[in-house]
Amino acid sequence: MTEPLVLLLTSVAISTVAWGVITARYGWPALRVRPWRDAVRPILILHAFRFIGLAFLIPGVVAPDLPIAFARPAAYGDLVAAILALLALAGLRGAAGRPLVWLFNLWGTADLVFALYQGLIGVGVEPGQLGATYFVPTVIVPLLLITHGLVFHLLLRAEAGAR
Repeated sequence: MTEPLVLLLTSVAISTVAWGVITARYGWPALRVRPWRDAVRPILILHAFRFIGLAFLIPGVVAPDLPIAFARPAAYGDLVAAILALLALAGLRGAAGRPLVWLFNLWGTADLVFALYQGLIGVGVEPGQLGATYFVPTVIVPLLLITHGLVFHLLLRAEAGAR
């Protein structure tokens, strides 16, 4: 394993732990006492910023040799996740709210897992190829994955409560 990859993975691991601590200490205690619709609202707003993934397609932000097989699905997958988050947010008050949140959460999680697979195993991205987008997998992705886990938990808890 190359040193830059070790540094990237170390950054991802520490970020995951840090976001996990923040979530456990501040996020979950505030969300668990709210009705599921109120609890998912701030998470959906956070995910509305996933348009940031479009930066993977901007020359000069990323290295010219960043594999397009990674960049294009990561960028557009994030854009779709952002749009689904906004649609779910808009639909929260109605009957379509829960199905839209499920759709957003399934898509968003699959998008992140696929991007991680493509970056690490599929096409193999060298950390330096990420350029300025290095912060996305090291800071943002761990937070997004943790919040997707929270949304799954909130949805399953809501389903159980509805029975």
